[in-house]
Amino acid sequence: MIQRNPSDPQAYNTRGSAFGQAGRNEDALADFNKAISLDPNYAQAYANRALIQRKSGKLDLALADYNKAVTLDPNYAVAFLGRGIVYRQQKRALDAFNDFNKAIAIRPDNFDAYYNRGLLYQSQRQHQFAIDDFSTAIGLSQQQAEPYVGRGLSYLAINDLKAAASDLDDAVAAEPQNLQAWTTRAFVYERMGDKEKAAGSYARALNINKDHEPAKQGFARVGGKLGQSYQTF
Repeated sequence: MIQRNPSDPQAYNTRGSAFGQAGRNEDALADFNKAISLDPNYAQAYANRALIQRKSGKLDLALADYNKAVTLDPNYAVAFLGRGIVYRQQKRALDAFNDFNKAIAIRPDNFDAYYNRGLLYQSQRQHQFAIDDFSTAIGLSQQQAEPYVGRGLSYLAINDLKAAASDLDDAVAAEPQNLQAWTTRAFVYERMGDKEKAAGSYARALNINKDHEPAKQGFARVGGKLGQSYQTF
């Protein structure tokens, strides 16, 4: 595309997105910079560049780009979502809440906005609101472990262990290689006194990452032994 259209900002933005998905952040930034130089009003390129900056921990740069994106396009839900995540990482809860609400108002089917607002509610110990948002996210996409893990943690916080265990069962079913899901599931079953399922879940987490410290410590707590088989379900 770029060879045929060397002055097309969309072509650079598209290639930049591919670089970003492949983890080639510097190449992605170069392409987004080029797209913006060709079209200084290209909101999507600013938001895409902000995403790379956010993932690189450069929150101030990310925030500046998200601000530019929402100024250029006040109905760009992706930019409000991204800026809300930056605000949440900066502990600016009210600003994050407002941006997640805006993203949801623009796109009521926005899975990520509900999930991230749920995390925000959870961080404020407003667990029933968190559970409601995680439930909405699950209704929009049942193939991802994260909202099940999030809802399970909020159920755990209000001491509904049965509901927490059910959600963590669903989390590992959705993503069998999700380290956090297995570790959290193990902890829930440990709290329930089911050392067999806890040990089996910690063992599965250690199969994914043998150096994962929470799983190593939990496995030892429940008396787990390497090489032994456990009934995980």
